Amino acid sequence: MNAHEVNFDGLVGPTHNYGGLSYGNVASQSNSQAVSNPKEAAKQGLAKMKALMEMGFKQGVLAPQARPDTAALRSLGFSGSDEEVIRRAAKEAMPLLAACSSASSMWTANAATVSPSADTADGRVHFTAANLNCKFHRSIEHPTTSRVLAAMFNDERHFAHHAALPAVSQFGDEGAANHTRFCKDYGDAGVEFFVFGRSAFDSRFPAPQRYPARQTLEACQAVARLHGLSEAGVVYAQQNPAVIDQGVFHNDVISVGNGEVLFHHEDAFLDTEKVLAELHDKLGRRGGRFRAICVPRDQVAVEDAVKSYLFNSQLLSKADGSMLLVVPEECRNNPRVWNYLDQLTGDDGPIREVKVFDLKQSMQNGGGPACLRLRVALQERELAAVNPGVIMSAGLYDTLVAWVDRHYRDRLSETDLADPQLLLECRTALDELTQILKLGSVYSFQLD
Repeated sequence: MNAHEVNFDGLVGPTHNYGGLSYGNVASQSNSQAVSNPKEAAKQGLAKMKALMEMGFKQGVLAPQARPDTAALRSLGFSGSDEEVIRRAAKEAMPLLAACSSASSMWTANAATVSPSADTADGRVHFTAANLNCKFHRSIEHPTTSRVLAAMFNDERHFAHHAALPAVSQFGDEGAANHTRFCKDYGDAGVEFFVFGRSAFDSRFPAPQRYPARQTLEACQAVARLHGLSEAGVVYAQQNPAVIDQGVFHNDVISVGNGEVLFHHEDAFLDTEKVLAELHDKLGRRGGRFRAICVPRDQVAVEDAVKSYLFNSQLLSKADGSMLLVVPEECRNNPRVWNYLDQLTGDDGPIREVKVFDLKQSMQNGGGPACLRLRVALQERELAAVNPGVIMSAGLYDTLVAWVDRHYRDRLSETDLADPQLLLECRTALDELTQILKLGSVYSFQLD
């Protein structure tokens, strides 16, 4: 059965700014209020997409949110025209305007949880948009995310879409940032791996003390039920609360998996041996041979992992059966991490190659290569049913670069968010983008 893993990367939105909005995310906090470059950010993301496409990987694009979100500001009591709403919010509640202008949807690993058709009870690919309930600036994303995903995967014979889970902390869901999948081949039944930070209802589970655990066990279980996953094809693991308190706000900051391989830090999980044994057993029953690559803490400390985003990398399966690790430039700049990677590729293990990308604009806002993509395993017939407008090609790449050059600013500070002209620029750009990507009307300003 011929199937592919397609990476749908988030296109960085025109309001890309460093608001420092993400408590618990060290990079986001440390670059708060610095000046950003939206044009450079979007082009860095597009360059990664193009490079991976040219290496033979299937690549798609996920559209950004419409920002600033004036409807969210209106729901918080700001009234008048859109211009008046923005001016008043800037004057009275700048943190709210910054939150409603966030371009964090660029990190599409948080867009949704996706279960391929080989795993689900009805044989369709299932999508559940993440509620991202832990952070206000992200909790307002899922209605648009759901419409964009429905416009991309718009054939109900192949694709099933679910609304986000209830918007309460007990069902905090951060999407694919806490979910990965193991399989022998992408078209085969696999094992879906859900990682949670705390339990909402069972006090026997420990919880972090300093930073919030954004994903609950109960949210993971709910998504598995919605997607029709069998008990034999699911493993739940608790993230180590001590690493959450060190800035590991999602599992994809401390581990990454693909195919039959899990690449993880020694301190990533609680009950690591039990978790690995269950993954080995369940994948074995589905014809796969599970392999774990553990990075020892005495070689790479958690602090180094967080600073470099070593694990927020893309682990990609090449046609020859070997694996490629896509890492940010920050890994090369960290001697301990770079030494480890040099040793890793020299071993006789599955990861044979490391490719470095400059993603500084994303990194400074708190997200690495893995944050920027949503993985969707698709069989040939399902891939053929995807909206062709969102599949990356040389032509689409050139069109999007020209679009960015036309519409994006090369400098954005917090004070610029108060400029009503920015709203007009963004809407003009996104209206054009929906035509380029053949999405139809997906933004509230197009639907009003």
